[in-house]
Amino acid sequence: MNKRITKVGRKTRETEVNVELNIDGEGEFKVDVTQEFFKHMLETFTKQGMFDLKIKAGEFSRPDDHHLVEDVGLVLGEAFKTALGEKRGINRYGFFILPMDDALALISVDLGGRPFCSVEASFEREKVGEFSTELVYDFFKAFSDASCSNVQVILLRGRNDHHKIEAIFKAFGRAMRMACERNSAGIPSTKGVL
Repeated sequence: MNKRITKVGRKTRETEVNVELNIDGEGEFKVDVTQEFFKHMLETFTKQGMFDLKIKAGEFSRPDDHHLVEDVGLVLGEAFKTALGEKRGINRYGFFILPMDDALALISVDLGGRPFCSVEASFEREKVGEFSTELVYDFFKAFSDASCSNVQVILLRGRNDHHKIEAIFKAFGRAMRMACERNSAGIPSTKGVL
């Protein structure tokens, strides 16, 4: 069975992001980013997805947190796309409804090769810690574009913005875990390619 492991990096004038991913891991993580709440979200995604993930990401300039979050989404998406290769034998689809205290989040994923992103979620606060809540969409859009996957996020309910965002990232980990699982030897498409 092929190992689904990759290393991907991206360096711009604004950020440098390096990712090491093992899809068939045990939920081990080492996340080194300059933003604590975002770090927590990446760790909880990894633990729920049972991936092994190392991320080192920093910014050369910090006008705000947009560049860091978006670029991590791009590199993480590229890492999944690279590690999955031709996607032979995977489920392709994954979904999860996750409760966390007052919050309830639904995530569905299709690793079918066509990027699309929809995030239906509203937040009361502009920031949780240093993390701008508007960047929830930007992270998932970047991941979707780079991984060529369909990612749909629906926040069904919630009161506390921390809980709402954490429920989304945890559900995303579980949905990605399901989508990446192997269940056959073939390509999960009548086209014969994803």
